Amino acid sequence: MQLSLKVSGPGADMVSYLIAKNPDNPYERDEKGFKVRLVYPIFTKEEVQFILYVKPDPIDLVRNSSDLFDITHYINDREFAVSSLFITTIRKALGTALNGKPDEEYLPWVDHPFDMELSFGPVATELQDQEITDLFEPMGYKVEIERGVSTMRQKSSARFVTISGNQTVQNALKHVSILIPVIDNYKHYFLDEREVEKLDRYGEGWLENHPLKQMIVKRALRFNPLISQSRFYEKKQQNRSQDESPRVRLNDLRYEAILNLIKSLPYKESIVDLGAGEGRLSVQLGFVEGVKEILSIEPSNKSRIRAIERFSEVKVKEGYVAPKSLPGSLYYFDSRLQNKDVIVLCEVIEHIEENRLQKIFDTILNEYRPKTLIVTTPNQEYNVIYEMEDEMRHDDHRFEWTRAEFVQNVEAWAQKYPYQVSQKGIGEEHPAYGHPTQMAIFRREEE
Repeated sequence: MQLSLKVSGPGADMVSYLIAKNPDNPYERDEKGFKVRLVYPIFTKEEVQFILYVKPDPIDLVRNSSDLFDITHYINDREFAVSSLFITTIRKALGTALNGKPDEEYLPWVDHPFDMELSFGPVATELQDQEITDLFEPMGYKVEIERGVSTMRQKSSARFVTISGNQTVQNALKHVSILIPVIDNYKHYFLDEREVEKLDRYGEGWLENHPLKQMIVKRALRFNPLISQSRFYEKKQQNRSQDESPRVRLNDLRYEAILNLIKSLPYKESIVDLGAGEGRLSVQLGFVEGVKEILSIEPSNKSRIRAIERFSEVKVKEGYVAPKSLPGSLYYFDSRLQNKDVIVLCEVIEHIEENRLQKIFDTILNEYRPKTLIVTTPNQEYNVIYEMEDEMRHDDHRFEWTRAEFVQNVEAWAQKYPYQVSQKGIGEEHPAYGHPTQMAIFRREEE
């Protein structure tokens, strides 16, 4: 992962003093878990370019991690993608320029704007290109975004971002040090009050007037106790009209639809939440009357630990049936899942290659034989409402089906086994594109 900064015009060579890096001496440092290098491909009186290159140690990245024994332990994009980890090295390697503290004789150049072009990438993000553009344009940048080549889909979700304009070196580094983690939206280190201090310090002079200030603050700090400490945080006014109701998250609507369906079933004593993630649905299943057993199945140890913590917070409440968290995968037969009343696959199948689904549904419908199988997945047609016509809703989705494709596949699976299938939509319906989520209910025929 790398960052490139090119400046042009009189005094361009002063950049080396602003960043305190001699172009004649190779810069290479070993930080904790990283090897950091800085080189000057171009260095003249009127044009200078430096490239900061960071290579993490993939072993060190996961050392002492909670998912030490996870099968996916070493599978991550941190070695290749610009992220919050990358920013920690920028703040160290370029701290002199970022804090505006070169040697005294070069202080006048701190506030000198240069014609510059700054590039970074690849960065993995769920943001749309226009949203990334909207982050940088208010500071006067022209934004260009390129996508990498993917072997799994036509367009890669990884982006290479180039911003150009007339800026001081310090301000440009302030902007990217805050906005790259906002784009990445995943902090790979512990967050505390020091993160608030960094946001307030590096956001000074530009963030207070940014039209996306609240989005930036929330994505930079992530947690409400930290967000509320930032001087840039603005508490929303409680002036909602009587006719305006709070917006309900689509994920909550999915859970509500699944829970209401299960409550209506005649058989629901034993439930399997297959691909349960951090247990958000599993924990709600524990309050359904008549349920006696919940198996929360998830392959990731990190997610299971978070699920177990979630379960422990509510298990003392009266009438609550604590889910049992178990390691497991859709790819392998598990006799513990046979002959249960209900199996739920909530937003799971789209994370699996399509050519593997037939075998998975054969295992579920022919060998596990639940009385009811509930499946939800995104409706690809609805993506146009989110302005994502050519994108999937999550970087890890292997496919997203239209309504017709969903009906065709679920009916084909049901025909092979003694199940009747019905479909319904979840979420706000659009007259042309349907619902954002589609759900199939497989009911086993009485023998």
